Amino acid sequence: MQTADSIVIIPTYNERENIEKIIRVVFGLPRTFHILVIDDGSPDGTASIVGTLREEFPERLFLLERAGKQGLGTAYIAGFEWALRRAYEYIFEMDADFSHKPKDLLKLYRACAEQGADLAIGSRYVSGVNVVDWPMGRVLMSYFASKYVRLITGIPVHDTTAGFVCYRRQVLETMDLARIRFKGYAFQIEMKFTAYKCGFSVVEVPVIFINRKLGESKMDSSIFGEAMLGVIKLKIDSWFRKYPQKK
Repeated sequence: MQTADSIVIIPTYNERENIEKIIRVVFGLPRTFHILVIDDGSPDGTASIVGTLREEFPERLFLLERAGKQGLGTAYIAGFEWALRRAYEYIFEMDADFSHKPKDLLKLYRACAEQGADLAIGSRYVSGVNVVDWPMGRVLMSYFASKYVRLITGIPVHDTTAGFVCYRRQVLETMDLARIRFKGYAFQIEMKFTAYKCGFSVVEVPVIFINRKLGESKMDSSIFGEAMLGVIKLKIDSWFRKYPQKK
């Protein structure tokens, strides 16, 4: 029986070192969140760990297992569709590796539930550069990628590639999720751009992003290449597309 208005979607691939810790920390917050883990066939047994924890948290923790790596974007789309079949009002994206502080879920929740935002972004760049323990080259690549996306698309967002967000249910119901085509990290750009074009209010909440301590990063330069080229096509396509509007 659902007893929370919020679900946190956490995609995983080889996160056995982090997954139990992040689940327990989220469940220890003063507000009740449910968690949906979407595991893409992790060979390290991540899904097995979640399955064991489900025995302890049967009404708060859920697991969707998929065969092999199918991409971050498709994982989140599957999670959104799963959540929309239930009665969750606030749907979150968060990484498993503690780069996003679980307590900042409360900030994103307040931005939507109390301050009226439709989409709240945990932003690394809205108040300077709030990134800890990243190599300088990676910081610069990420920072200027977001600047580039903002310039090309015109969306008023400083951290366009952020993966720590809260959506009101209505945002995901209004967007045509079947038309979201990016599967990698450019997915994050496309989701923000589409929400903005649909007329939803987007706010950035300052957070500190901390590089993972355990496990291996899934990021590489090809991810940014996809975003750089994809965003041009995204903008051009928007000239010929009619977006459903917020009611």
